[in-house]
Amino acid sequence: QVTLVESGGGLVQPGGSLRLSCAASGFFFSRYSMSWYRQAPGKERELVAAIGSVGDSTNYADSAKGRFTISRDNAKNTVYLQMNSLKPEDTAVYYCRAVYVYIYWGQGTQVTVSS
Repeated sequence: QVTLVESGGGLVQPGGSLRLSCAASGFFFSRYSMSWYRQAPGKERELVAAIGSVGDSTNYADSAKGRFTISRDNAKNTVYLQMNSLKPEDTAVYYCRAVYVYIYWGQGTQVTVSS
């Protein structure tokens, strides 16, 4: 059974940091490119950051550049998103996605940035 389980979301003040994790199981994690998406209320889901299967390439949405860092640990079947200098506009449900032969999505974790 394929699962992607996100964790690490929560309520944080503007300027704060959070580290999201996505633990994968049920597929060959190290063959899959991984990415983080987010969806704010009333908006479309958008790409935040992506990382290649061995972690040698990354790309970021303009809104995430310089503040967010995506990384992965293939030994732990986990992908991370370190988010710093958070802004209220970062408030959204954050999802991880795995892509190779198939596409898998997690259930999401809520991130709320508010004072």
